Amino acid sequence: MTNTFIGIDPGKSGAIAVLRTQPQGQSLAVFDCPVAKGGKKAKDSYDVAGMAKILSDAKQSPNVHCIIESVHSMPGQGVSSMFDFGKGFGMWLGILAALKIPYTLVSPVRWKKVMLSDVKQDKGASRIRAKQLFPDEAEFFDRVKDDGRAEASMMALYGRQTQGALAPAKE
Repeated sequence: MTNTFIGIDPGKSGAIAVLRTQPQGQSLAVFDCPVAKGGKKAKDSYDVAGMAKILSDAKQSPNVHCIIESVHSMPGQGVSSMFDFGKGFGMWLGILAALKIPYTLVSPVRWKKVMLSDVKQDKGASRIRAKQLFPDEAEFFDRVKDDGRAEASMMALYGRQTQGALAPAKE
């Protein structure tokens, strides 16, 4: 039986990781957040259809669960950028609900306490730890800007560790 764990690091520079586990092993697919480029004067925007496609494809397994980072505004962040970030977070939640994918909101502190317990908890550490945990997919985490990929991947693995074997889906 295949279990699928999805990790979402929300935000335009975030990513989605799809971890499929089977008795004979696991596979990991990683996607940068789909973004439609805005051009010279227009801002980039979330590609909602692209977001939905990734999650719809991930739902092919009957046993699926998503871990999405529970985010909030922080002091010093601009109002406009936080509104845009919150809009993207809401889109992820709406798509998960529309596709009937069960999900768990997890604070960064909570999942990092488990996944980065023995290392300094910064973005660079996430990339290094992801390379250790997913050596066959290490190239996904090579660039500095791949921290979203690393964090999404570790959230998917966190889901696997905390959710255990998922109950079979009802037909």
